[in-house]
Amino acid sequence: MTTVRPPAALSEPVEPVGRGWTVALSLANGAIWVGWFGPLQILLASQAKDFAPGSGMSKETMLAWVTGAGAVVSLAANPVFGALSDRTASRRGRRTPWIVAGTAGGALSLLLLARAGGVWSMAAGWCLVQLTLNAAFAAVTAAVPDRVPRRQRGAVGGWLGAAQILGVVGGTGLATAAGGVGAGYVACAVCTVAGVLPYVLRYPDLRLAREDRPPWSWRAFLAGFWLSPRRYPDLGWAWLTRFLINLSNSLVLLYLLYYLRDRLRYHDPDQGVLILTAVNSLTLVATVVAGGVWSDRLGRRKPFVVWSGVLMAVATAALAGWQTWPGAIVASAVLGVGFGVFTSVDFALMTDVLPTALDRGKDLGVINVANALPQVAAPALAAPIVTYLGGYRVLYLVAAVIGLAGAVLVGRIRGVD
Repeated sequence: MTTVRPPAALSEPVEPVGRGWTVALSLANGAIWVGWFGPLQILLASQAKDFAPGSGMSKETMLAWVTGAGAVVSLAANPVFGALSDRTASRRGRRTPWIVAGTAGGALSLLLLARAGGVWSMAAGWCLVQLTLNAAFAAVTAAVPDRVPRRQRGAVGGWLGAAQILGVVGGTGLATAAGGVGAGYVACAVCTVAGVLPYVLRYPDLRLAREDRPPWSWRAFLAGFWLSPRRYPDLGWAWLTRFLINLSNSLVLLYLLYYLRDRLRYHDPDQGVLILTAVNSLTLVATVVAGGVWSDRLGRRKPFVVWSGVLMAVATAALAGWQTWPGAIVASAVLGVGFGVFTSVDFALMTDVLPTALDRGKDLGVINVANALPQVAAPALAAPIVTYLGGYRVLYLVAAVIGLAGAVLVGRIRGVD
């Protein structure tokens, strides 16, 4: 009896990926994060400060509204583009066309955002950035379960995580050093395109034959975005833990510039954000790859995610109780250690609980909602807490409790050691 093997694009990968492929994909991932975090860390806050006078909104409210609107777009864009890439049967493969189109669109959107003249054009530009870069990000993420065997995913997830934080630092640095808001957006756009080119030019994608693509149905396409927690309980718990820990992290980052300026009275808040981001990044990079490799060698995921979440909660609570510049530096360093391990090992854990090979892009897109939804929830929680319910001390205590809950709930995942 002959065994029918699934096509390569839908098979569980068994051949280890090479160092060059990992580096190129990581560089592409980092470049996309430059396009996101140059605006998020510096440029959008600067524009909100400029546009707020006379608008009837405080700079905090304006920034929360704009970033929240962009996050809503991201919520829909990531799973939709992931699902579309699953069904793409082009000569360039399933993922590469979306990486190219999303990156080009993201660069153009950043250039449009540089010319924003008020809150409405600022919001529209940021929504376009989220729409287009999420198309590229969904495809980059799905390339991992397409090509990387399970025993190697912690290490590859670690390199992707290292590139992600370097993208955050690079975007923040470019936005700070460029010499103005417009120049900062241009620098981020150029860096985003340049970082993606090596992967799309050098490494061909796996192709999906048209006959292997399921028949089109709007009903089936839309219904596929609901992944029942009853049917896939491990996926449901993994999603919830990622959401809670990312929500905690988003609450820390959202008002960091204003925290330094208004609470700590730091003499140069823009420079302070860059310093804290650099400290956080150094400790994150030091642990993100090591944590993933260690997890691969032990064949275990959950203990790493639990203890990294606990460590992040402790560091976040320190921001509430030790509100000084040295305290902020120590908290940033400890947060980096925890988030480094969490980033690599949680990514590997997510790929281990995916239901089917045909829907990897769509399912990872649904999982990535746990990254984007905190950007919507964080402004809604943070703005009233800072304004009416106790300020930054209460904000960071709430963030610590949320992160700790995410760490505890990892224990409900049963199908992964």
